[in-house]
Parts: sequence; C-alpha cells; structure tokens
Amino acid sequence: MAVARGRGAVLAVAGVALVAACSAGGGAGGGRAAGDATYPGSSWATVDPAAAGFDPVALDRLAAAAEAGGSSCLAVTRDGELVDERHWAGTGADTPREAFSVTKSVTSVLVGIAADDGDLDLSAPAADHLPAWRGTPAGEVTVEDLLSNDSGRHWDLATDYVDLLRAPDKDAFAAALPQDAPPGTTWAYNNSAIQNLSAVLADATGGAPAAFADRRLFEPIGMAHSAMSRDGAGNTLAFMGLQTTCLDLARFGYLVLRGGTWDGEQVVSHGFVERATGAPSTPLNAGYGWLFWLNRPGPIVGPLEATTGRPGEDVAHGQLVPGAPADVVWALGLNEQVVAVLPSEGVVAVRMGAQPPAGAPFGRDELTRGVLDALDGAPGG
Repeated sequence: MAVARGRGAVLAVAGVALVAACSAGGGAGGGRAAGDATYPGSSWATVDPAAAGFDPVALDRLAAAAEAGGSSCLAVTRDGELVDERHWAGTGADTPREAFSVTKSVTSVLVGIAADDGDLDLSAPAADHLPAWRGTPAGEVTVEDLLSNDSGRHWDLATDYVDLLRAPDKDAFAAALPQDAPPGTTWAYNNSAIQNLSAVLADATGGAPAAFADRRLFEPIGMAHSAMSRDGAGNTLAFMGLQTTCLDLARFGYLVLRGGTWDGEQVVSHGFVERATGAPSTPLNAGYGWLFWLNRPGPIVGPLEATTGRPGEDVAHGQLVPGAPADVVWALGLNEQVVAVLPSEGVVAVRMGAQPPAGAPFGRDELTRGVLDALDGAPGG
C-alpha cells in the first residue's frame, strides 16, 4: 500500500477516534468541563492550588525543578484559572522572550483561521499562492502537506539550521529549495518548508501574517505581550521568532484546549483544532499533528530525524511521554520552551527559559509528568 493511501486511512480512522473522544469529553478541543468555561480577561483569575485539585507541595517541587533547570518562568492553569506562576532570571510576567518553534503551532492556528475565512483551501496546492512552484514537482505539495511536515521539500540539518537562519529573505530561500520526494512519502521537521506558509498566508489574506496574528489571534485572546518576528526582507517568520510570555502562551494553550473558542467567540474552528491536535496527521509519525506535537502511540520521529516509513529504518515506537494521557498536546521550541495542554485534566502548563543544564533537565517530559504528579498527589487525586 502506498504511503499516501495509508495516510488517508490514518486520517479516516482518526476521524472516528475524534468523534469518540469528543463524545467522551476528551481530546484537545473540548477540555474536561462540559458547562460554562472560565476565561481570563486582561488578567488571570487565580485559584488556590488545593482548591484546583493540586498538591501544593508537589507544585513547589515542580517549581524548584524548573528553577534549577534554567527556567525564566513557569505557569500552571486549570479550567481557565491561574494555579501557579513563577518568574526567575530577572524576568517578570510581562517580559517577552523568544519562544522558538512554539511559533509553528501559532502558524498552524493562523492557517486555520484563514481556512475558516474561506481564503485558504488546505487540500489545494500551495502553488496556488506560490507562483514559482507552478509547473514544477513542488506543484503537488498541498497546504496540508506543509502543516504535516511530509511535504517532501528539501531537508538536511545544514540547510535548516544554518543556511535558512542566515538567509536575509527567508521566503525566497525556502521557496527556491528543490523538491526531494513526492509529498506524503517522507517526514522531516522541516523549518524551510514551514516558512513557505508565511508566503501562503500573506497571499491568501492580503497582508503580513504578523499583522494577521495581531488582529485575529493575539488581540482576541488577550496575548498583549506577543508578536511574531520578521526577517530582513520584512517577511513574517512562520517557523520561529515568536516573542511572548508564559502567561500569553497559557492563553494560547487554553484556546487549543477549548477547541478554538474564547469567551463566546470562535477564534478558530473546532474542526480545525481537532484535525491539528486530535490525531497524527501522517502514518509516518504518530507524535505529530498539524504543527503540534502529540502523545499518540506509534512510530515516533524527532526534530533531528527524517523517515520514509520503509522497513529497516530505525524508528522508535511508543509515546513522546510514556504513561501520560494520549490526548496531551504540546507546542515545543528550542531550549525546552513548552506549552503542555492536558485536555482530560483541563490543565495548561508553560515553561520558558534557557537550555536546562545536563544535571537538571526540565522540558516537555518533566513539566508534563510534574503536573500529573501534582494532581495525583493531591488529596482525593
């Protein structure tokens, strides 16, 4: 069976699973609360950790581990209320800093908003918005392929982590790279491929994606200290560059947890959030949706690897965080920037900061497990 056909089968099965998950109240896009949801206004309402179902002593241990791990901030929320907030390294609640590849998940939501508006067809060729690709092998790449990281666009470490970063016009650099493989046949965490979504969004919406983000995402959910960055040619960076805070990212995570709804407004459609976070977007990597990381079991490929799914490849199988709920979703960035969304618990947790030292690791695994441990350790947990 061809990979492309297998991918369709995975998405069909995923659709059934999503219906079941939503019916059960689980999965990103619903959260655990079936009734009215609480949303932060200009500031977060706070709740006592014990009242929110957390063990305060366990939260203190989590914060100590975060501080030892070079974190500049830590935030834990439940059901739209702030449970715990810490700041270190001379930063405050309103101090923006680089979120690196967390930007990719923001780009995903922007694509979803443009699709909801009818300005973008996710199943259509990206070449509809990238004239240079028309009549070339890249003409077969869809917008969905770029979201799934199985576009087949050229990828190697030097191109992605040296040449792209040095390029003053990253849109032009990314668009000019060759097409290495047919879409759907290889998976790679491809920064250059994702950068093409900047040009796609600009053409589809008629303006800079950074301004689109301000107007349609950041302002509606109160991310007042967030902004997307631009390259030397003025292009919005789609794969990195988001300047933001822990509490702003907690808002973003809560938007995802609530299925794109924010205090009565559907910022991005529930259907898009389900497709982006509810199941793997490709059979090649169970740990990846549409520019979000997932905890689904299956073949797991990390950001420094590539896979074709052919027999004999050394690909790990399991979950990104074994034992954690399968519905956990992450937005992740370099140096362990983490937005962890735990829909079945109504929890969003965020860590930002420097790369943790080797002797005090603190990232996706430690944050996710620490939050779960704090819930399990609470009286009645």
